[in-house]
Amino acid sequence: MAIIVCCVVAALVVIGSSPWWLPDIVIALRNRIFARINGPEGLLVPGPQVTVEHFRQLYAHPAADGRSKGAGLSDLFWYWLCPGPQVHQEHLEPGPRYDDVARTTRKILARPKTEVEAMVTTVVRDYLKELDLQRPRAVRLRELMMPIWADFYYQLVFDEPAPRAVRQLIVDNANDVITALKCTGLRHLAVRDRLTRFLREAVDNGRIPHPLPASLTAQEQAWFLQGTFFNTAIVQMSEAMTHLFLVVAQNPDIQQRLREHPDDDPYLDHVLDETFRNYPLFGIAHRITSADIAVTADLTLPAGTVLCFSYPDFHSAGFPDPHSFEPDRWETLSAREANHIPFGVTANRACPAKGIAPLTMRVVLREFLKHLRLASSATHVRSIPNRGPCLLIPLESRERSGGRLAAQWALDRAEDVSRSVTQLFLGTYMVWDARRQRLTENYFATHDTQGRPLAALPTQAGGGHE
Repeated sequence: MAIIVCCVVAALVVIGSSPWWLPDIVIALRNRIFARINGPEGLLVPGPQVTVEHFRQLYAHPAADGRSKGAGLSDLFWYWLCPGPQVHQEHLEPGPRYDDVARTTRKILARPKTEVEAMVTTVVRDYLKELDLQRPRAVRLRELMMPIWADFYYQLVFDEPAPRAVRQLIVDNANDVITALKCTGLRHLAVRDRLTRFLREAVDNGRIPHPLPASLTAQEQAWFLQGTFFNTAIVQMSEAMTHLFLVVAQNPDIQQRLREHPDDDPYLDHVLDETFRNYPLFGIAHRITSADIAVTADLTLPAGTVLCFSYPDFHSAGFPDPHSFEPDRWETLSAREANHIPFGVTANRACPAKGIAPLTMRVVLREFLKHLRLASSATHVRSIPNRGPCLLIPLESRERSGGRLAAQWALDRAEDVSRSVTQLFLGTYMVWDARRQRLTENYFATHDTQGRPLAALPTQAGGGHE
């Protein structure tokens, strides 16, 4: 009997403590899977072979330029980013087609600062009226943010406000992508195809007021718009704002200072830098070497090596008390000299939104803080699989939030357990399914790195393809 009681007690202790250890195990396991999915070719950076001191050097090396061909991990990202991952800007191989696509993206994003600020201000104010927040309200920040960015990026692409139904198409598409990426749900291609059809019709009818990449077919142009502006942009900006709002919600002193000094751009920039440092939007960014790279006198990485760059590890290296949130550290630090690359490095395809993203994030936060107080007791980790539970409290409200925050804390810890198990099983399934489908291998078996069908290319002497 005593043995049974001891076993029951031990089981209860394990179950009761699981919110504190199980999520970390799942995150570590996912990182290990990402690093090992390519077999012996996968190399985690920084790691035992390539240290932090060589991270930037290797990241910026011109031979660290492969994107999809030759990496098993590419199958997984193509799987998550369907449809049209072969023309997703981040996964295009270097060459004329990438240059054409990147140039188009930059032109669409190139708007005067005052115009961008005015556009996003109008979007946020209209959205706040739509929400009609008269009483405290519990939200998931990631879902809260998506309509804002759906409307904003639709305006950049179409030069007009997004109709409500189209905005919902964009939100549904982006939410399905990020849910699969976080391994908290399976992908639903039918949801994504609805947006693809809308964009294809817009391309066919000449409704896009910007020249689109001439190297792409009409179908590929629709996929390009979907992947760049209505997948990546919506997802990344919603995630970035979720991190920023959670930081503000969980640091009342920072929130008060930002509200009392809304024009203090340097301080808000420090908060943004510290947010990006603690919670980088990328976990692992992989590159495939196209030639041998001499890292040190004793280490040369052969061509075909899959480099798995870990942003969290790099961003925590070289900082005193790296896991604390201290915006003031940036008063004496230079973001360019510190281990800090929130938007990548210029020499290796820096994020095209690196200029517009901080600008628009500042506007969104300030507009919310004019009317609302933010509060959250939820766990805040880089991957935010909980989608950012938060309370939005009108400034004039006298309602106490202690009870709501206590309930939020308990629910979030309980969800951590079931969510971690879900991530483990669904993540394992999607890794298997992506490897089974071999999306990149099958694509490059019939196309060259510039997307041209191999059968249509002239053959070399001896019957080989170019």
